[in-house]
Amino acid sequence: MPTTPTDTVRRPPAPFLTMTGSTLIAAAPRPPRRRLRDGRLGAYVRLFEAPGAGAFWASGVLARLPMGMFGVASVVMIAQTRGSYALAGAVSATGLAAAALLAPLVARLVDRHGQARVAVPAVLLAVLGHLLLVLAVWTGAPAWTLFACAATASTAPNTGGMARARWAHLYRGENPERVRARHTANSLEQATDELCFMLGPVVAIAVCLGLFPEAGTLLATVLLGGGTLLFAAQRRTEPPVAARQTGGRAPIAVAGMPALLCVFLCTGAVFGSMEVVTVAHADALGHAAWAGPILALQAAGSCAAGLAFGLLRPRGGLRRRFTGCVALMAVLMTLPLLAAWAGGLALLAPALLVAGMATAPTMVTAMSLVQRLVPAARINEGMTIAVTALLGGIAAGAALGGQAAEHLGAHWPYALPAAAAVAAAAVASWGPAPRPPDLKLPRPKAGGV
Repeated sequence: MPTTPTDTVRRPPAPFLTMTGSTLIAAAPRPPRRRLRDGRLGAYVRLFEAPGAGAFWASGVLARLPMGMFGVASVVMIAQTRGSYALAGAVSATGLAAAALLAPLVARLVDRHGQARVAVPAVLLAVLGHLLLVLAVWTGAPAWTLFACAATASTAPNTGGMARARWAHLYRGENPERVRARHTANSLEQATDELCFMLGPVVAIAVCLGLFPEAGTLLATVLLGGGTLLFAAQRRTEPPVAARQTGGRAPIAVAGMPALLCVFLCTGAVFGSMEVVTVAHADALGHAAWAGPILALQAAGSCAAGLAFGLLRPRGGLRRRFTGCVALMAVLMTLPLLAAWAGGLALLAPALLVAGMATAPTMVTAMSLVQRLVPAARINEGMTIAVTALLGGIAAGAALGGQAAEHLGAHWPYALPAAAAVAAAAVASWGPAPRPPDLKLPRPKAGGV
């Protein structure tokens, strides 16, 4: 007869004993790793069973944390030293616009020569540009030097795109399990981006206000350089350089990509305008130090939604999921505008938390479409072009947000991110949206798998 332990509270569970014929077999209890693998977060735990996955993901987090720091840090740095949010937004927009032009070129070099060979010199040049920007602000250099330094600092490689390319390589193929693994990996990467946007503004504003205006940019520069170098050192998971394809289509010319890039552009305008408008709104109310935590709530909502989205099994067509997520984002982005009119920061904070919950699913499905449309040999270039469109939108949103903050008062500037979200939904719903062939997962055969 099988026996079970009588005390399962203070003592570890004993093995189950079973009798088979004349042999007594002891079945050990399920180990903790197996319990984690089969638990609610098991899909994420199974991702890291690939050798080296944890190392490149952790170093990628370190390299991407400055992504949420540079924008706010530069706005605070320039606004405090030069006294103009319009100048601060314009300088930030210049850096983002230059990145939008240079990032696809860097990504094309990555596809041709490998991640490590290109990422190291590119990030060192970006570090030099950020240091020159801090020096120009600290010494009171002419305004045009700020724009030149911001453009020089825009050569940083797209670590998020390179990380997604590694996941796509580790779980390549159209096996249903690998398709679900890529969906979970894309959700993890988007949640990582949102985590960086959540922590970045808080750290940047705290350092800028607690130490000196240039401290936030300096800290972000150190993290960018160190994290990218550590990421590039993870050679075991680096995708191999694909053979050059002659006569192949550029990712931007692939059918469906132009409309998808327009959605990325509008979504970036939501992010860029929301950041500048919120900093200016909190400053107008006399609570500038609360701008970082309030922006972090928006990223926190997106991060939580992204992690939850990754645990869901993909159902229905990818395009249908994409248009639904963009439409939900358009609806939720009206909440900050209503909260700004209804009251102060007490209502704005939860409104941003809820509004952020649609951004991560939107980005996850959009990146999945990019991976579906772009050839594998140009995956870094394709995803970087998508991020470039996002950066272009952030740049335009930041510039327009700075102008709106100075000329439209304290409440109306929040109409800008809401309008950008509505434009994204319109393009996704009625424009020439991408229609890739959705995968039909095979049904299991009767009597076996």
